[in-house]
Amino acid sequence: MDRQINIPRLNDWHIRTKDPHYIHLYFLINDIKEALEKYARGNFLDLGCGNKPYETLYKPLTQTRIGCDVIQSDKNRVDVICLATDLKFDNNSFDSILCTQVLEHVYDHHTMIKEIYRVLKPGGHIMLTVPFAWEKHEEPYDFFRFTPHALKELFKEGGLEIDYIKPNGGKWAAIYQLRTNMLYHSFSKKKGFFLKLKKILFMELRLTQLRNHFAIWLDKKYRDEIFTLNYIVVAHKPG
Repeated sequence: MDRQINIPRLNDWHIRTKDPHYIHLYFLINDIKEALEKYARGNFLDLGCGNKPYETLYKPLTQTRIGCDVIQSDKNRVDVICLATDLKFDNNSFDSILCTQVLEHVYDHHTMIKEIYRVLKPGGHIMLTVPFAWEKHEEPYDFFRFTPHALKELFKEGGLEIDYIKPNGGKWAAIYQLRTNMLYHSFSKKKGFFLKLKKILFMELRLTQLRNHFAIWLDKKYRDEIFTLNYIVVAHKPG
């Protein structure tokens, strides 16, 4: 089956508090920003770039920038179209790589990590995020969810040394976000008076916005990393 082209992608890292995915993006984007500020440099690869939503963050920190993806994005932002398992770049091409929410869509993820190792310069860093708790998406190309233990072994197998693995938010953020996801899924699939009333409350009267703020406050105050939405991995190629 060919991959669907022109799938709508995230266009910018700024997100409104009433957005139904705000909790997920709040923690994810903050951790990406932190990693970029510390490790983005030199020749930079945005792997699985889509519409390059983080370009304004990494552009001031880097010298050259290339975005690659398996298909062209709906905003035509992809520079090089290639598989993550067969990157069209020379060995030791990049000082730093960003790869967000891609690994779960690559069946041969072992080869993908080895390709990242190949195109990284010695001492270069990879910043990669991956979902841990999320519904199926972009089917049928949604293959895996990864624990931090799996990520550690995968990167080690590929020759990369882990700097850190961090959950993007804890259990309260995950629970509230997944509940919102299921509610919005019901809004699009089912009908009925009470569901219509819920839709008005959440979408028109901005109950979603209030829940988003409360969930983030609760997660920060009672942080518990037994459950999370995503992980970020920062690793480097020895050298």
